[in-house]
Amino acid sequence: MGKKGKREKKGKGAEKTAAKMERKVSRRARKEEEDLEALIAEFQSLDAKKTQVIETSCPPPSPRLNGSLSAHPEKDELILFGGEYFNGQKTYLYNELYVYSIRKNSWTKVEVPNPPPRRCAHQRIKKDVDKGTLHTDMFLLKTEGSGKEEADKWAWSRLNPSGVKPAPRSGFSVAISPSNRSLLFGGVHDEEEEESIEGDFFNDIYFYDMGKNRWFPGQLKGPKSEKRKRRRGRQTEAEGAGDEMEKQPPQGPMEIVKEVVAEDGTVMTIKQVISGPGEERERSESEEEEEEDGALGQQVEPCPRSNAMVAVKHGVLYVYGGMFEVGDRQFTLSDLYSIDLHKMEEWKVLVEMDPKAQEWLEESESDDDDDMEGAEGGEEEEESSEEESEDEEGGEQHPSVQPDEKQADYLSRTEQYWIKLARSNMGSDAKEKKVAKVAHAMAKAFYEDSV
Repeated sequence: MGKKGKREKKGKGAEKTAAKMERKVSRRARKEEEDLEALIAEFQSLDAKKTQVIETSCPPPSPRLNGSLSAHPEKDELILFGGEYFNGQKTYLYNELYVYSIRKNSWTKVEVPNPPPRRCAHQRIKKDVDKGTLHTDMFLLKTEGSGKEEADKWAWSRLNPSGVKPAPRSGFSVAISPSNRSLLFGGVHDEEEEESIEGDFFNDIYFYDMGKNRWFPGQLKGPKSEKRKRRRGRQTEAEGAGDEMEKQPPQGPMEIVKEVVAEDGTVMTIKQVISGPGEERERSESEEEEEEDGALGQQVEPCPRSNAMVAVKHGVLYVYGGMFEVGDRQFTLSDLYSIDLHKMEEWKVLVEMDPKAQEWLEESESDDDDDMEGAEGGEEEEESSEEESEDEEGGEQHPSVQPDEKQADYLSRTEQYWIKLARSNMGSDAKEKKVAKVAHAMAKAFYEDSV
């Protein structure tokens, strides 16, 4: 083969090699392009997850206090964020976001990317710290405008309101209410006794008229429909009895004499005077109103508490959670109540307290660094230590609730039992008023859990 043939053959080989290399480079470029597209798609997917808001229907939030409860500015909803829960050993902090639908009476958990760190108004008080000072003063912060050219100046001024002021307390909750008023709910007044601190908890409402600079207590009026029914019923009975009274001569008071023979043979004479029908109908309206007020005293209301979360929407006050103490034990609540501030007739129970959600552990000797933990969704909390509480109470069964028994009747029937139980937990030095209040709260919780 001549030199010319060799050059042609060598040239064809070089062309084949170049074409092969070009195809190889092209395939690699396509692969790299595909990998890049897949990588971009993956980044886009991850970025979408970072900005995705997930809403999930859920049961009511776990027990907590010191969270933030706000009314939605546009929708019939309440927004709950954060809070804390203390089980005797550890404090759980939350950064969850919940939405409560007022119309549906349902809860939704909202997961928003990049939430704030867990937080609350956490502070529990130890014996080796200085005693705090309870203030009962009141201040107003407002701007003092000085014209468009100069910026407004902020200034504090001390207020001396008139009217019936709330009793000294801390841990109360405040909110803006209708008619240019603000309201105060609940709280606690701590009384230091030797080495312990006992709290007197409240569940009352006080209104502050911002225009008149005046305090006044909020009082329940009772449902108007029930009052009307009672009055109509009495009026109908009186009209029906009037016809019969025309046929019968008026009857005065009757005296009934009974003789009772004691075991030792002693005869005791008992006289009983029964008023006539006319006198029964002549009772004053004030006595009837007292009876109505007595019936209203049996209405449902939130148990005394401090550090509750409150919000006002459409003139309705919502109270969620908070805490109260029994001796050394702290009960963190998860119930939800509401009351119409325009009518002030009655409290409504929207979410009942779940005693099974309560957990209390004895203090441990662990370091202080282990006393606080974060919590997501309240799922870290263990089930209630019911067996421990039963052991502490000697396995004694609480008085059961009878069928169709009302809460007031149950409390009246079992009050002494609950007072005795509260006394055993609080110690012999606790005040009678405080023991009775705790006993009623325990009976209420047991009753609501049973029915």
